[in-house]
Amino acid sequence: MNKTFDSKKFISQNSIWLVLIVLVIIMGIAQPSFFTVNNLLTLLSGEAVKGIMAFGVMFAILSKGIDLTIGSSAGLVACITAALVQPADYANAVLPGVGTLPAPVVFLIGLALGAGIGAIYGAIIAYTKIPPFIATLGGQLICRAGAKIFTNRPVSNLSDSFRYPGAGRIGGFPVIIIVFLIMFAIAAFLLTQTRFGKNVYAIGGNDQAARVAGINVEKNLILVYVWCSVCAAIAGMLLAGRAGSADPANSGLNYELDAIAAATVGGTSHTGGICRASGVMAGILILGVINNGLVMLKVDDNMTNIVKGLIIVGSVILDMRKNAKKA
Repeated sequence: MNKTFDSKKFISQNSIWLVLIVLVIIMGIAQPSFFTVNNLLTLLSGEAVKGIMAFGVMFAILSKGIDLTIGSSAGLVACITAALVQPADYANAVLPGVGTLPAPVVFLIGLALGAGIGAIYGAIIAYTKIPPFIATLGGQLICRAGAKIFTNRPVSNLSDSFRYPGAGRIGGFPVIIIVFLIMFAIAAFLLTQTRFGKNVYAIGGNDQAARVAGINVEKNLILVYVWCSVCAAIAGMLLAGRAGSADPANSGLNYELDAIAAATVGGTSHTGGICRASGVMAGILILGVINNGLVMLKVDDNMTNIVKGLIIVGSVILDMRKNAKKA
């Protein structure tokens, strides 16, 4: 039996994409060079790192939590992995006896570091019941301090093979965008096609009901924060590769705010249980269009932050009103 097309439902489900389309049209009219291929690639490359972080933190928000650690853990992983691909004399000075390692090995080390960081504070959140905001705020401070203790200056002179995912191109197309799209596909698959994703939805909706249904809440919460930190580790290594250096004070600084903003604008509810990967992608692109467009229009950076702040607050208000109507 054929179902009639429900235009209201379609618009409701895809309103965030309609907002993006309108925003792109406005920016294109205000600044015609916005639509050039180089500018669009620059826009996507610039948002890729924060976007990958958003694909991680959306799971934490979905579970009715938050992850403030991703920016500083990205910086810590960036500094450690950058040191491992330095010329041997510097690498030995930082990590005696280690020397320079091949980029693929360093990437695996970075992923392991990220998973370890996430497992630690994920376990703290799961088993002590401490609010995720507090646990990850503490983790944010610890990771940033750890990066500064590890090295007190920017780590540069990175090997070409390490830089390639963040700064390389394939036929003129930035590799970092390809990695970004791959991470989106993985996040969407985890969210919609795996038991883990369904469990996170259930935990965010009602964790007690999830327990009654036989879901191991603690195990899944740990996995949520492991995934967040793995995404942060990937983002940190890409950031170091793209910039050509890792700075213990500034690498990933405040990136968690943009990642959380993108997930929020994309419709991930802070009351838990509601998230669409496609919506988060739209949220990332909306913030990217705003950043890129206002820079092209030579708008003051403070005004850009004001616009982003208003959009974030407005998104949360709309989310709260939707949930109130459902209740």
